[in-house]
Amino acid sequence: MSTTQTQPKQGERPEDTGAFAFLRALGPRGRRAFAGAFGGYALDSYDFFTLPLSMVAIAAFFSLDSGRTGLLTTVTLVVSAVGGALAGVLADRIGRVRALMITVITYALFTVLCGFAPNYETLLVFRALQGLGFGGEWAVGAILVAEYATARHRGRTLGAIQSAWAAGWALAVIVYTLVFQFLDADTAWRVMFWTGALPALLVIYVRRNVSDAPEAAERRRASSDRGSFSAIFRQDLARTTLFAVLLSTGVQGGYYTLATWVPTYLKTERGLTVVGTGGYLTFLISGAFIGYLTGGYLTDVLGRKKNIALFAVLSAACILAYTNIPSGADGLLLVLGFPLGFCMSAIFSGFGSFLAELYPTAVRGTGQGFTYNTGRAVGAFFPTLVGFLADSWGVGGALVFGAVGYGLAVVALLGLPETRGRELV
Repeated sequence: MSTTQTQPKQGERPEDTGAFAFLRALGPRGRRAFAGAFGGYALDSYDFFTLPLSMVAIAAFFSLDSGRTGLLTTVTLVVSAVGGALAGVLADRIGRVRALMITVITYALFTVLCGFAPNYETLLVFRALQGLGFGGEWAVGAILVAEYATARHRGRTLGAIQSAWAAGWALAVIVYTLVFQFLDADTAWRVMFWTGALPALLVIYVRRNVSDAPEAAERRRASSDRGSFSAIFRQDLARTTLFAVLLSTGVQGGYYTLATWVPTYLKTERGLTVVGTGGYLTFLISGAFIGYLTGGYLTDVLGRKKNIALFAVLSAACILAYTNIPSGADGLLLVLGFPLGFCMSAIFSGFGSFLAELYPTAVRGTGQGFTYNTGRAVGAFFPTLVGFLADSWGVGGALVFGAVGYGLAVVALLGLPETRGRELV
């Protein structure tokens, strides 16, 4: 077993259960790492959502059908598996902070280049290369913070990091609403990509202020297995790796189906304007932000597996309800956006702590980077399938396919151990 059960670390007050106890428990260095990882993941999210929010304009500009449009998201997520796996290896070999900076620079650079694409094929290549950085940032940032967090607060701490995704998503929607209001669509989608240069500012902060957790760094450097792919498939870890990939595939297949196609669904089948779409997404994103924080709390209270199972079932139910609202009942569509965002985000809150606790320090980056991003790559085919099905079923009908992913996640949990309360070793 890669982890052991321990009591809270010396200096941690058992009675300290306030809303920000997890931040106090990190200490000064840990809080700086938290800020760097939070900012990196928020801007990672921002750069990702420049595409889904601009898809209608991009499809019109390049005269794309739904299948080719969905492929833009799929290649990002497929290549992110390679980027995530490589970033995990780098995190184990050269350190968490240095790997984090490399991933941020990569996704920022290729997001900006997408705005200069002269044709669909070039855009497809740049978007694929953006996936190299996009795939690695979360895994590296989550591990960096997990190694500072105590076992008692790790779920809440990593859940708060996950909430950065909603913050970046919200920022992207605000910028999208402004840009598409004041510029014509053919120019606006390019400007959206150009704003993806923002993460360069974060790299300066990380380089000056953030360092790896000292104890974890010592253990990593002392191991001959660090950054070894073969190590995560050896006898004691192979089962864990395979079921973790299956879990990640199911959850991300469901999530990216919704993240990619809901804006298009609201426009094409609900007839909402740019401002109207932004209003509906406000409810969805607000639910997501609160869901991340709530899920982080529940993953410490209920356990990693129960939290994921609970929200997998609720997310599938929300998809079915959201896509079967009668025509004209847009008020109900607005109301249901909140629980949809809440459930499909709360399920992710336990991932950072769960995956970190499944692997020893020397291969934690490799294991987490590989399992999370391989699942993301396989789950990436869900949005493409929805794109092809949308031509005959309609976008709303095809979105139901996302519920299948959540069912797959519940099955995967049967092959994984519960890790709540384990200290990292």
